[in-house]
Amino acid sequence: MSTQSAQHLEPEASHLQPEIPEALSRRRRHTLPASEFRCLTPEDAASVFEIEREAFISVLGICPLYLDEIKHFLSLCPELSLGWFQEGRLVAFIIGSLWDEERLTQESLMLHRPGGDTVHLHVLAVHHTFRGQGKGSMLMWRYLYHLGSQPAVRRAVLMCEDALVPFYQSLGFHLVGPCAITLGSLTFTELQCSMRGHISLRRNSGC
Repeated sequence: MSTQSAQHLEPEASHLQPEIPEALSRRRRHTLPASEFRCLTPEDAASVFEIEREAFISVLGICPLYLDEIKHFLSLCPELSLGWFQEGRLVAFIIGSLWDEERLTQESLMLHRPGGDTVHLHVLAVHHTFRGQGKGSMLMWRYLYHLGSQPAVRRAVLMCEDALVPFYQSLGFHLVGPCAITLGSLTFTELQCSMRGHISLRRNSGC
């Protein structure tokens, strides 16, 4: 997915042009692009898949979710997703679904069980042009805030490669152990985050 960035073009200095006050000039240079966090819809699926495909297939050769699966979860449980949009373009996202067992199983990759109290985080991905800016961490904090506003949710769980364990631990996740799910030769570690630590956040999430 291509991205575009607006550039502020300043005319050359001229004695015919009024001088721009320093404070105004500084404010204009540091204006941030408009940001929006919202739950995703099936209409967002194509943009989601473009980011995910670049992030995962180029590295692992597989995607956590393919396009039909993305549409499936965004139709069943859009409230368990969160996208970060800047100037109307998706730059990062998380997709989750409900699960009703203590540990993840192969079935949890494809199922949404409405009676469950565990949110399975299927994927977190950031557009390649926005990586290295802390957006993944910020989006996860917003997502946990969002889950904390849902009283039926007891915890969040995910599986990741060993190299990513410290990243998720820094966001409040704790080790559960080796995950029962394998994909080809890939193995994963399972982590969880209790929503009890987010009870105070159970207010309007803004999503």
